[in-house]
This record gives sequence, structure tokens and C-alpha cells, in this order.
Amino acid sequence: MLRLRSSILTQALSSSSAAFPNNSSLHRLLFATAAPLSSPNPSFAVWDYVEDTCGLNGRKAFRAYAKLSHLNSSSKPDAVRAFLADLGLSSGSVAALIARDPEFLCAKVDKTLSPKVAEITGLGMSRPDIARLLSLAPKQFRSRTIVSKLQHYLPLFGSSENLLRALRRNAYLLSSDLDKAVKPNTEFLRECGLCDAEIANLCIHVKWMLTSNPERVRMMVAIAEGLGVPRGSRMFGQALRAVGFRTKENLTAKVEYLKNTFRWSDAEVAIAICRASMLLSMPKDLLQRRANFLISEVRVEPAYIASNFNFMLYCGEAQVRARHYVVKFLKENGLLDREWSHNTIVTMLEKVFMEKFICPHKEAAPHLAEDYAAARSGKVPARFKDLP
Repeated sequence: MLRLRSSILTQALSSSSAAFPNNSSLHRLLFATAAPLSSPNPSFAVWDYVEDTCGLNGRKAFRAYAKLSHLNSSSKPDAVRAFLADLGLSSGSVAALIARDPEFLCAKVDKTLSPKVAEITGLGMSRPDIARLLSLAPKQFRSRTIVSKLQHYLPLFGSSENLLRALRRNAYLLSSDLDKAVKPNTEFLRECGLCDAEIANLCIHVKWMLTSNPERVRMMVAIAEGLGVPRGSRMFGQALRAVGFRTKENLTAKVEYLKNTFRWSDAEVAIAICRASMLLSMPKDLLQRRANFLISEVRVEPAYIASNFNFMLYCGEAQVRARHYVVKFLKENGLLDREWSHNTIVTMLEKVFMEKFICPHKEAAPHLAEDYAAARSGKVPARFKDLP
């Protein structure tokens, strides 16, 4: 009977939350009218505690109440909240933690939480870092395996900061099975020639790298090798990062498109992808426009584009077109006293570009600064249009 009442209450609360997300009076009325016939302690109102003391409302309060309705006093949750405050969590951070894991308020401070903090501190994590860990993964912190997993990850990632950065991307690192997934994947990547620092960096950018089924990781390595990047090479880690968990079919199709569009060889497309993995995610129309500009207008050699990923990264912007026009204008008028690489021109700070290419020619080309500014805004001045 109580289960039926609880199910009806949950549905009613869900509906009321959607229709009246801030109607606190309606929330209280629903809880009062649908409460079980016998309460653990009628003098302790769990809903009031969740809403007034913990600072939750709406659906977050509903979810928390469903997990905490068995409490008959505030002694245990008060102790947990004091523990969190002592670790340095703000009231807002405590509220966010409770919303993510309401049952954290039921943990025993003296037998569970404080001993874990002591053990984790012994591994080299500071109390502020432990507070951040709690905010990122409160459920995992309550698990029995948290210490053994941190013992594995901290040496691998090299620092608490690196580990916390990875956990922001994938808190499942602390839930995944060490023996069935994490350790086999770690050892396999080491066999592929990656050091721990490279594995940690890869895990930050490809968040499921260590927690995935080992067969998927082996398949990913095979696809990276298919790009022509061998295991143990300097670019192998970059190749894995570029490949991610894309399917072989998807990657093959995109590689062929890049080769045709930029006139790249197999070796050149591998270099380009490793140095600028965003190429695999860029839409085809944008890639086509950049290729047309670089190869047809600027006349950059395909091999140069592949080897200079900074150039590739910025090449579609109006500022780059404007700089191309300026350099071409100066060459045509005999005002450039040396050759500059395309990559240097593209990546140069704006202040430096002005000092080297605009300011020295105020007398010989008084309209150059004005024309450059117009080109940067997307217009092509007549003096630039007339260039061969």
C-alpha cells in the first residue's frame, strides 16, 4: 500500500513540478496530504529540512525527499553538512552536492567520511583537492573502492590537478572496474609506446579512453595505425586523440574527403589530422572554402598546409584574408624587403603585424591602414581588388 502511495506521490510531484516549479505551498500541501499514515518522527519534517536547511527546491527537492524520507532526525545530515563545511565547501557547493547525491547526507561521518579523508590525504591530496573531488563525484566518494582507485590514478595522472581535470570530463573513472577495464587499457597503451603523462593527457581529451571495453581501445589503435602513424612514434598519441572513438567507415570517408579537397598524400593527411584533429569535425563546406582560399588564392602548397596546423586553424578568418591582401600589395609595389612564411604572417600578433607591415609604409602607401581595416571587416577595397 505504501509503495502504491509513493508511486502516486512521485507522479503527482513530477506533474506539479513541471506546471508549478516554484509553488512551494503546493509542494508542501502535496507532501502533507500524501504522507504515509505513520511517520518515523512527526516532529522532524524532512521536506522542510530539504527545502529550508539544504536550500533545494523544485524537482531537486522532490528527488532529495524521496531518498531521505526515512530520516527521523536532523542529527546525521547536520553532521554531514558540518563535515562538508569544515572541508571548505561553500553553502552553494553543499547544496549542489546534495542535489546530485541526496544519500550523501546519510553517510556516517566518524566511520566513513572522516576515515576516507584521512586515507586520501595520506595519498598526497590536499583538503581543498578532496573538497573538489567530493563536488565532482560524491557517489563515488562513498564507495568502498575510492581509495584503491585513487592509488592507481594519482601516479598515472601525475598530480591531483590533472586527475581532477579528467574527472570533470568523466567521473566514471572512479566507478569503472580497475581490473576489467582501466588496468588492461593502461597497460596496452604503455605497450603502444605511450608514457603515463601521454596516457593521462589522452584520457583528458578522449574521456572514455581508460574506462571503455579493452576491445574498443584496441580497435581504436588499429584505426590510428591505418592512418600511417606507427605505434611508438612521436605522433601516435596525437593520432589516437584525433581518431577518438570514430568508426573506421566514418574516418575513412573523412580522410578521403580531406585528401581530395586539399590535394594531400596519405602521409600529409596523417600529419594534418594529428596536428589539427578538429579537421575531422569541421563541416565539408567550411573545409572546401578554406581549401579554395589557401590553394587557389594564396597559392600555398598542400604540404605546407598539412605541416602548419596553426595556419590551417586560422585560415578562414577575414583577418587572414586581409593580411594576405596587405602582403600581396606590398610585394606588387616593391615595398617588401624580405620573404615571410605564410604561417608567421597568419599567427603574428596584431600589434606586431601593424608595426612590421602597415606603419613603415604610411608615406608610400597612405591608404594601406584604412584598406586593411576595411578588409578585416569583410570588405575588399578597390586597391586590393586590382591586385593580380
